[in-house]
Amino acid sequence: MKKLTYVDEMTKRYPKLAACKEEIISAYSLMEECYESGGKLLIAGNGGSAADSEHIAGELMKRFTIPRPIDDAYARLLMKIDPERGRQLAANLERTLMAIPLVAHEALTTAYINDVDGLGVFAQQLYGYGKRGDVFIGISTSGNSQNIINATVVARASGIKVIGLTGGTGGELAQIADVSVVVPEKETYLIQEMHLPVYHCWCHMLEEHFFGEGK
Repeated sequence: MKKLTYVDEMTKRYPKLAACKEEIISAYSLMEECYESGGKLLIAGNGGSAADSEHIAGELMKRFTIPRPIDDAYARLLMKIDPERGRQLAANLERTLMAIPLVAHEALTTAYINDVDGLGVFAQQLYGYGKRGDVFIGISTSGNSQNIINATVVARASGIKVIGLTGGTGGELAQIADVSVVVPEKETYLIQEMHLPVYHCWCHMLEEHFFGEGK
């Protein structure tokens, strides 16, 4: 299935998202280019958007809908090291698209919030984990979450592209992101409901590109 078919199918199921179709495609292109160049995604949000951050990473770090068997050379290496465990690992391990949810590191984040700055915690993680060519997905239903905005400053200073996933008017995030997907809803829970099909669509397209038939 061609990648853009996923976008067409998504907008049929969620017609309102047709309003930001081009931005969804542009954001996908940034992610594809990032992975093609050996980069990774760094993802952050607050509350329900924090859960979305982990959800995205979970879909990319293992299969979403397509099997992702490891390559034969690595499988043989595993079995050479440990014939019994290696065979099981070779059968069960899956190729991955590296994605780090910045919300998942409780010891680091709570220490930084307590000792330094609650609004700089994502910025600190981007400074530590990020490198030029990576992509930061900042999720904020208002577009004005200050810990997300602070992280974008570090991202831009580090050569990391920024994708904003937001709603309403888009807020400050829509103005400073390299690509901003502003879903056409105003209430927080409705914005979050529209975010899920957007990032599922991205996961479908990335998986098709990197692990689809013939890959």
